[in-house]
Parts: sequence; structure tokens; C-alpha cells
Amino acid sequence: MEGSADNKATAFMDAEFSELHLLEELLNYQFRNQELLRRAVTHKSYCFERLGQGAAHYEALEFLGDAVLGFVISDLIFARVPLSTEGELSKMKAHLVSADSLVQFADGLQLGRFLRLSHGEEKTGGRSKRALLVDAFEAVIAAIYLDGGMEGARGFIQRQFAPILQNLHPQSFASPDYKSSLQEQLHQLGQAEPVYAVLRELGPDHKKHFIVEVLSAEGVLAQGEGKTKKEAQQKAAAAALEKLRTRREPYLKPKAE
Repeated sequence: MEGSADNKATAFMDAEFSELHLLEELLNYQFRNQELLRRAVTHKSYCFERLGQGAAHYEALEFLGDAVLGFVISDLIFARVPLSTEGELSKMKAHLVSADSLVQFADGLQLGRFLRLSHGEEKTGGRSKRALLVDAFEAVIAAIYLDGGMEGARGFIQRQFAPILQNLHPQSFASPDYKSSLQEQLHQLGQAEPVYAVLRELGPDHKKHFIVEVLSAEGVLAQGEGKTKKEAQQKAAAAALEKLRTRREPYLKPKAE
């Protein structure tokens, strides 16, 4: 019986090693420390169920990967269109690192297949959940950075984004639609659509200034100000998204209009 259990454990480890090796091929990056890659695809639910509460999962790697991705993308965008304005650069970056963008890269790498999930998360479709795929993609970037330094991370990011970067142009990207992103996030949290209310209208007719608040089921989320109601609503939605993000809610980034 003991030998049978050992054989099963060995077979499981061999299968896991084979899967990680396949993922390395898809990433076009070979890890010196494969444990980093294993952690990058390990959801915390898997740790709680099989490894114990103190086991390492990808949450901290996601934090680091987000920062590395933001820096590298900023550098690549600047190198591509150095004469763009700060506002144009910010819009391009926001689009490239948005959840809509990153989930496509995760799908292209078949990342969902390699996620280590609890049985419960597996049954609820965790392998295709947008938030999990985006988080894991950022965690993989962090794992590559820790394993191969900035050069390794930059090479991976550049390979992934090359088709988009080749056709990069400031006019190709619309302003981030924070209102749609907020509505989507509240929907994921099981809440109704946000409501926007004008608190004050200041100034003469030819030079209005609006102050708007956005409300959810929890009450007032945030306020925004602008020269038009639409601008004030977008700023209020952006502030609300940031407020939700600090609570460590599901992945939040504005999507392109």
C-alpha cells in the first residue's frame, strides 16, 4: 500500500513537471528555478486545500508583475512614439495593460490549462475566469523577472506585445471608459449598476463646472469634477475604481472605449 502511494505521488510529480515544461515552451522561456513558475500558476485556493495556509501562491507575484509590466510597457511605448504627449502615452499604456488586453495574452498562452486550483474553484470555471487569467499572467511576468532579471522580463513582454507595438499610434486608442469598467466590476461583485447624481453646478452657462457623485448599493463610492457632466462622471468612476482596488477586489483596470 505504501509503495502504491509513493508511485502515485511520483506519477503526479512527473505529470506536473511535464506540464510546467510545456508551459515554458509556450512562454519561450526556460526557468533556472522552476519553482517560481510553479508558484506563478498556483491560486491561493489550491494552497488552502492541499498545501496549507502558509504555502506560497501567486498573489504577491501578481503585485510585482503588474509593476514590472507597467515599467516595461511605458519604456517600449516611449521608444516607439517618443514625441507623443504625456496624455497620449498614458492612454496607450492604459489600453495595453488593461484586463481586456492581458486576458488575450493569457488565452494565447493557454494559461488557464496550467493553473493549480482547488476543486471548488475548478468546478466554478476558474480556468476561464478573466480575473484569474490576468492575475496569473502578471504573476508569470514576475516569475520571469525574478528568474532572469529585467532583461528576461522585457524580452518576454516584448515578444507578447510585438504585434501591437508595431502598429502603435496615439490616435489608435480612445480614452479609458471608467464608467463601463466600474459597471462591470460592480456586476462581478453582484451589485446593481452605479448611479450618478449631480451634487452641484457652478459657474455661468458658458463656463459650467459640475460636481458628481457615484453611488452603489453600499452608498456613495466617490466624487468627480469636470467641465461637463460626462467628464465629472468619468472622474467619479475612476475614483471609485481606485477605491475598490485598494480593497483588493477583483482585478480592476479601465477598458478602452
